[in-house]
Amino acid sequence: MLDDIKKTLWASADKLRANMDAAEYKHLVLGLIFIKYISDSFEAHKASLIERLQNPKDELYFGGESDADIAAELEDRDYFTAANVFWVPEGARWTALRAAAPQTDIGKRIDDALTLIEQENPRLKGILDKRFARAQLPDGKLGELVNLISTIGFGDDPSKARDILGQVYEYFLGMFASAEGKRGGQFYTPASIVKTLVAVLSPAKGQIYDPCCGSSGMFVQSEKFIEDHGGKLGDVSIYGQEANPTTWRLAAMNLVIRGMDYNLGKEPADTFTRNQHPDLRADFCLANPPFNISDWWHASLDGDARWVYGTPPQGNANYAWLQHILHHLKPTGRAGIVLANGSMSSSQNSEGQIRAAMVDADVVEVMVALPGQLFFNTQIPACLWFLAKQKKRKGEVLFIDARKLATMISRVQSELTDVVIERISQTVAAWRTGDDDYQDIAGFCRSVPLAEIAQHGHVLTPGRYVGAEEVDDDDEAFADKMQTLTAKLGEQMAKGAELDAMIRQKLRGLGYEF
Repeated sequence: MLDDIKKTLWASADKLRANMDAAEYKHLVLGLIFIKYISDSFEAHKASLIERLQNPKDELYFGGESDADIAAELEDRDYFTAANVFWVPEGARWTALRAAAPQTDIGKRIDDALTLIEQENPRLKGILDKRFARAQLPDGKLGELVNLISTIGFGDDPSKARDILGQVYEYFLGMFASAEGKRGGQFYTPASIVKTLVAVLSPAKGQIYDPCCGSSGMFVQSEKFIEDHGGKLGDVSIYGQEANPTTWRLAAMNLVIRGMDYNLGKEPADTFTRNQHPDLRADFCLANPPFNISDWWHASLDGDARWVYGTPPQGNANYAWLQHILHHLKPTGRAGIVLANGSMSSSQNSEGQIRAAMVDADVVEVMVALPGQLFFNTQIPACLWFLAKQKKRKGEVLFIDARKLATMISRVQSELTDVVIERISQTVAAWRTGDDDYQDIAGFCRSVPLAEIAQHGHVLTPGRYVGAEEVDDDDEAFADKMQTLTAKLGEQMAKGAELDAMIRQKLRGLGYEF
């Protein structure tokens, strides 16, 4: 049911976009969804407070006062902030915006509402994107968009409302990423990749860190994982960083809608030169850094404490990301990182030496080769690195080759299904604990000692180690099999010659010779 609602909403919203660039339009749509959410949450909490203030059995009972007295009492912001509900001033509430939807100045009214909301809620300062008055939409389309967002029924139950809205927001992020193509990947990691990282890492308690968090997809999937496994959201603290200012805002809104407490740093900033969490040592790190960045280096990074395994080459940031993440892990911490395949085998500049040092230090735990066409923004094949400072299974690396396990979901896009993700995570879990359940499977997984990896020049490409998939043997001797196949081929060739002769005869009868 909710899936149908999401698809219908997207189709309607996309139609209203007219010729506007998806990259610009997403901020309008997601901004409106955000306003409606905080307004609905405010109204739902206010309604429950009125009920409690009028209930003689409730500890908040207000002694039979008049409606006007209760309304005055509810001007106390503490009733809302204590429940982690944002205070929404009257002029900024969704009912006021919906009533003004037909007006020609609806864009300015929305910007003014956002300004009011920011003034009342310091936590939202700098997060709300006030771009509605200058939106390049045809006349009336913004008002129609307000009316469309109004149809999303978030209901009276705030926790249910939050989940519905969170899902709509996340779905729209994915659809915008798809609509934007290459640029979409800058803020959105496809869900099946994030699910795989989260399923293998199993974050439960402690700090979760993403140094290039995009629109916060890693955190949202972690939340789902924790709740699905009986944990509580309050058991984890979220730390992120993002350099792109508009993406940083999307991330913050995504987390606010989910009711998640977070720290995305004081401002959007470059992770290497303006690290927002220098003292953080996290339990889990999940990251999808931009692949192969060439313009990341700054003179101030020379001799940086993060480069424990060697200074990364100035022309490629892949090994800077890996070492940055290791630096920010607790001694017992674990990390999962998406990188381009080249990171597993490159020996350019210092990359080969850094990789060798990491393998020899036994911080590389699992390597997973991914199928192609998983990403919106690149056809570069990718892999997953899983790192741990204190591995449960020392002296070995688990290699998994998942290149053939994708399911196509469109002509250009593939994904890993939940069944495949479960297979990968269960394989890692069994291997980690040394269960009898784990066994090497030719073509899929193999546990390899560090000495063998060293013999291969510290190349970490799973295909090199897992071998070829076993093909069912029908026990027929080779000579006999060749005899059968040759006879079959002879029959097919004779049949082909017959057909050729028949075609020639027919053409000759029509007066055509060749």
